[in-house]
Amino acid sequence: MLDESLLDAPEALARADARGLLRGAAESGARIRTAARHAAEAGIGDLKPDGRPRAVLVAGPGAAGSCTADLLGALSGGNCPVSLIAPAGVAPAPGALRWTLPGWAGPLDLLVIATPDGTEPGLPRLVEQAYRRGCAIVAVAPERSPLTGAVAQARGLMVPLATAPNASAPYATGGYSTDPYARGAHPLDADEAEDAARAEGALGEAPAPYGTPSVPQPVEPPGTAPDEMTGPALPGTLWALLTPLLLLVDRIGLVSAPPAALQQVADRLDQVAERCGPAIATYTNPAKTLAAELAGALPLLWTEGPVAAAAGRRFAGLLAALAGRPALVAELPGALAAHGALLAGAFAGGADPDDFFRDRVEEPEALRARIVLLHDEPVGPVSAVPTARELALSHDTPFSELEPAGGSPLESAAELLAITDFAAVYLALASADGT
Repeated sequence: MLDESLLDAPEALARADARGLLRGAAESGARIRTAARHAAEAGIGDLKPDGRPRAVLVAGPGAAGSCTADLLGALSGGNCPVSLIAPAGVAPAPGALRWTLPGWAGPLDLLVIATPDGTEPGLPRLVEQAYRRGCAIVAVAPERSPLTGAVAQARGLMVPLATAPNASAPYATGGYSTDPYARGAHPLDADEAEDAARAEGALGEAPAPYGTPSVPQPVEPPGTAPDEMTGPALPGTLWALLTPLLLLVDRIGLVSAPPAALQQVADRLDQVAERCGPAIATYTNPAKTLAAELAGALPLLWTEGPVAAAAGRRFAGLLAALAGRPALVAELPGALAAHGALLAGAFAGGADPDDFFRDRVEEPEALRARIVLLHDEPVGPVSAVPTARELALSHDTPFSELEPAGGSPLESAAELLAITDFAAVYLALASADGT
């Protein structure tokens, strides 16, 4: 059950947001700028590759690996196979995960590792496998983590994970630092202070003076604090992992993502944060509106275009992980057949004739299907979106629609990801049964 009054109560939202999810979403643009600086300092811009790799292999825990592989594959447009190395193990804990290179991997392939933790024993072992096979190795992980030494020993490229501008502030992480190796306060430089002030503005808070040191907070042992280590890549963290890798694949010619383009992506994320922030009323806030529409609904996420498909899969993952809500994802036009029966069966959107006599207090509302259309390009003559709209209307099924404002595929991906990130967070915070 959704408490819609909470959506328009910014102070109450802040109190409910013990894990700093809203700040993480608002700081996504800042994470891109910081990550781009880290990538430049690591030397990605100086790379002179001999050509494209035969395949890009992506490894990482939870959604850090799966979302990174999904988005890199969607943005590459089929220029090069991008494959996820899924971990195996007896539990979704960093110490239990193991990765194994496919048998065909060799000197023509690139191994990419993305992790917000870096303490997983299985990742240094994967680096050792890749070194023996002659694979090129690039990793994005927290500085001074065990993975850093393994990558250096294998002569790979290591990029430090960009933390949030206020990573040690209580609101940012709910009492622990997102960097498991953080050790107290440090003054912000000019760029970090500007990013922090921008995020504060999106959250409707008064920015702290530039250069104000952050307050040190208790730090959990490495690998045990943030739940995103093996679960969802929370808002902000995904871009911290993805940005250096986008600059890397730009250098090898797979995706057009030069520093100037990533600056535009960061600006787009800042714009979305301003539109979707907690101080913006629901009726003008696309993320709050979508969260309210999904209350009591079974979301059918229908996507068109590779970028929208990746965003839809991530949205479904966040709805499950943050809000505890199921969602089904399918790509158009196949979604019309795959989910067609749901529009006419027990989850049909049309009102139940017996619903009028239902006790609103004692009897919970039945779960009804709601279609969410995500597409990354304007509707064209060969688009299945008009057919999807007609099908929804013919079955009295409500639908929501998200279409980015235009720009590059990277900007489209950023806008879709940002709005759905905010929507999943609002649904989690305003749900009476949320955790």
